[in-house]
Amino acid sequence: MMQTLEHDEVAIRRGSRSGLPLIVAVHSRALGPAVGGCRMRRYESWRDGLADALRLSEAMTYKCAVSGLDFGGGKSVIALDPHVELTPALRRAALADMGEFIASFEGSYRAGPDVGTSPDDMVALRRSSPYVYCLPEEQGGTGNSGVPTATGVLAALRSGAEHVFGTASLTGRTVVVSGFGSVGSRIATGLAADGARVLVSDVDETKRDAALRSGLGWIEADKALATPADVLVPAAVGGVLNAETVPELDVRLVVGPANNQLTDDSMAGLLAQRGIVWVPDFVAGAGGVVYTLSIGADRLTHEAAERRVQDIGNTVGLLLDAARRNGTTALHEATNLAESRLAPYDEVDHV
Repeated sequence: MMQTLEHDEVAIRRGSRSGLPLIVAVHSRALGPAVGGCRMRRYESWRDGLADALRLSEAMTYKCAVSGLDFGGGKSVIALDPHVELTPALRRAALADMGEFIASFEGSYRAGPDVGTSPDDMVALRRSSPYVYCLPEEQGGTGNSGVPTATGVLAALRSGAEHVFGTASLTGRTVVVSGFGSVGSRIATGLAADGARVLVSDVDETKRDAALRSGLGWIEADKALATPADVLVPAAVGGVLNAETVPELDVRLVVGPANNQLTDDSMAGLLAQRGIVWVPDFVAGAGGVVYTLSIGADRLTHEAAERRVQDIGNTVGLLLDAARRNGTTALHEATNLAESRLAPYDEVDHV
């Protein structure tokens, strides 16, 4: 039986310099050019990289739509074999290949950093295409998007806390942050500064000392989701909220930046049945793309872009209020909000 293609465009090529599989997935251009990070990571098969690109580009469509951005969702992937040695020469070749690939879309797909790439890598991509964001600040870019992403998550957390606990203050609350990377570490220190008791975890045990030096507690990664707390912040890999882990949660609020936290949408209903409020990741984690596009595309000032990021908290409040009023979930309300923006395109597309 033929499967329905839900993406506007999917392109795959082998890099002429690197020999590596390169993938660009454009889920939607309904609201404008597709945007999404370029990731470079190891996969058992390039098909796993394709699955990643398809899944994450769809999430970007909803992230942009809910945030009121006139952009669609995309994602690019440089798929590394598990056993290949990523030498500096291979990295340069891969970035040169991907830069040319992005340029071939002539602005209808625009890239930024993602897992395995950095603002410095965006400089290499920019040599081939002007449609690359988050260059280092010293080169006129917005730099690491982890800062505004964390800012947006903190705004979402405060809004979620007001809905669940009756106050936006997290002082005295126990918060587990699962993932102590670029974004998770900023969220953790921000929460600690607000007076929360913060416990962090990461699969990389070498981060333990840095966490303890920052005055944070440390728990083993395999115990993070089952640790009793007021709030859980998923800030690492996706797919962590599934049929096995959701019944083990002992929290009242889940808000975090990790992409695609649910293994499937039914988990939102399961969380609600257990009395756990979950804020969709494509809402809470939108701060990076909101800030980057506000500066790089809309030419707003830093202050105006920051206000847009902070407005994520207002969006979360509206979604949670609607879910409570309608007896639904925040996922249902967020999806409806996004699809209401996409609907005019869909109606025309299917005439």
